[in-house]
Amino acid sequence: MNMTKTLAVNSAAIAVLFALAGCASTPAPTEQMAVSKAAVSNASSAGGNEFAPLQLKAAMDKMDAAERAMMKKDYVLARQLAEQAEVDAQLAGAMARSAKSKKSSGRLAGR
Repeated sequence: MNMTKTLAVNSAAIAVLFALAGCASTPAPTEQMAVSKAAVSNASSAGGNEFAPLQLKAAMDKMDAAERAMMKKDYVLARQLAEQAEVDAQLAGAMARSAKSKKSSGRLAGR
């Protein structure tokens, strides 16, 4: 009977160690979060609010959700959302730069 208890305690300890190792295997995506935040900032500076408001809002919303996932230590979800935010922000920035360029060339052509 004593051997059964020891085996049960050892099995439980091993299970806990595997559970902790599983949590530790996914590192916090701090670099991706920083890259994504920079992309959102760049899109905003490029005129995303004016020329690509939906895309910029999508990027900002996903970035907020990524930050909430980081707080919950759901690093897989945080990385996914941050990557999506980065892509949305890049699209918003490209759309804004394109719209500005078209607007500028239209003014030059009208001279």
